[in-house]
Amino acid sequence: MIRRSSLAALFATTAVLPFSANAQAPTRAIRRDIPLTNAIRRALAAGTRDSTGRPGRNYWQLWMEYTINVRLDPATSTITGRETIKLHNNSDSSLSSIQLRLDQNIFRGENPRGASVPAENHEGFVITDLKVDGSAVDLAAQPSGRGRGAGPAAGGPSISGLHLTSARLNLANPIASKGVATLELAWHNKLAGGAGAGHRMTLRWGDSLYQVAQWYPRVAVYDDLRGWDLEPYLGPSEFYNNFGRFDVNIDVPSGWIVAATGVLQNPTQVLSNTARERLSRVLESDSTRTIVGADETLASPGGGDRQVWHFVADTVNDFAWATARHWVWQATRATIPGRGPIPVNVYYLPGRAAQFANAGPILRHALEFYSKLWMPDPFPQHTMVDGPDTGMEYPMFVMSNDGAADHETGHQWWPMTVSNNETWYGWMDEGFNQYMNILSGADAAHRTPDLDGRGQSYGFTSGDEREGSLMWNENFGGPLYSFQAYSKTPLMLSMLGAIVGDTAVWRAQSQ
Repeated sequence: MIRRSSLAALFATTAVLPFSANAQAPTRAIRRDIPLTNAIRRALAAGTRDSTGRPGRNYWQLWMEYTINVRLDPATSTITGRETIKLHNNSDSSLSSIQLRLDQNIFRGENPRGASVPAENHEGFVITDLKVDGSAVDLAAQPSGRGRGAGPAAGGPSISGLHLTSARLNLANPIASKGVATLELAWHNKLAGGAGAGHRMTLRWGDSLYQVAQWYPRVAVYDDLRGWDLEPYLGPSEFYNNFGRFDVNIDVPSGWIVAATGVLQNPTQVLSNTARERLSRVLESDSTRTIVGADETLASPGGGDRQVWHFVADTVNDFAWATARHWVWQATRATIPGRGPIPVNVYYLPGRAAQFANAGPILRHALEFYSKLWMPDPFPQHTMVDGPDTGMEYPMFVMSNDGAADHETGHQWWPMTVSNNETWYGWMDEGFNQYMNILSGADAAHRTPDLDGRGQSYGFTSGDEREGSLMWNENFGGPLYSFQAYSKTPLMLSMLGAIVGDTAVWRAQSQ
């Protein structure tokens, strides 16, 4: 602390320092290049990125292959699963550790959370078995945290942070560059329900409808910018995932309907003859067809108390599913430029038909419009499901109703096709999406999009000291997180369009 008397003396001394008006002022160092983050600078030097922002000559990504078998027990709202993960290390470095994402551990009361209130507290992921290339990991031994540059584990693989949302698996034998490692896990966890607040915090209504997301232990991203993604999952911000292939078997009570990312592999085993016949006609026209009506049940072709639904999804960065004891199932088509028609499925509770009255046409328009605006949708089908979360997206799969259907479908471009680190840069998917929703809404209404005045409206927020920078980790977005992630990008792109022309902005986004 500097006392007032000391400050006064300092100013007094400064005031009498000799100064010559004719003295040559020293040349000041002014930075004239464009500042780059250290991560981008390293990537440019390594050739994994180029100055345009595109992947460079040495670009790489990890690739995952997930094989998962999961069983739902409605009596306890618990899922029990076993999975095998093949990690393809396409990087230029050997890996001495693997970072695991364990998002369900946010429900453990002792873990940090952002601006969200989970529906309930429970024990999170309970991992009962873990092997790396056949070597068992001692789950009872929890070594102290190892640093970012930790070397191989001594004596065998070990894990730390198993109770957190991001855990480190330390390897006895590093995975060589271009090598493959196999992880085997067994686990169970409860699907939370209740009066939660915040994204993705409520996964069920009672014991008869479940929206199942962030439900399996997964490998975090290892990239050329920062290495392993070490960010914790705090609730509000979203994800950064590896692309890969998912082969998933979902065991539910007989007669329940399952919707999921991917393509159903065994329709003859889980769908009635009537449902299959109706589905076979979906691609014939734009009409919305009822596959299972409000007064119908999905009869079990094979009999028995339980059924296993088998889905496969290739080149996706996540997998989500939902199931209900009784859903209305409707389907229509969307015609994708250069690809032709694909099926679009909608599932909702019988008493909630009003919230899904225009679901098919909204989804169709979104898929077709964005395919023309940016690039053709690459996925074989799309699905929207009813439930407690009415605004969330996963590959080929959205949790919504008519209200957010266009927005959530837009996410099939960002981040499901053009993946980005949503935890760090939420504006790159939410903000771009909000902007393109303006264009889609105008097209659906057969009018010219009105972007005038949006940039000027930024003045209402720009003086608020709570506003966060766009290039800022969303985990620390602060009280204006929603504006930072969702609203600011449309305002900035509107201003840019006023200078270079809106169509130039659209062309740039599609490159």
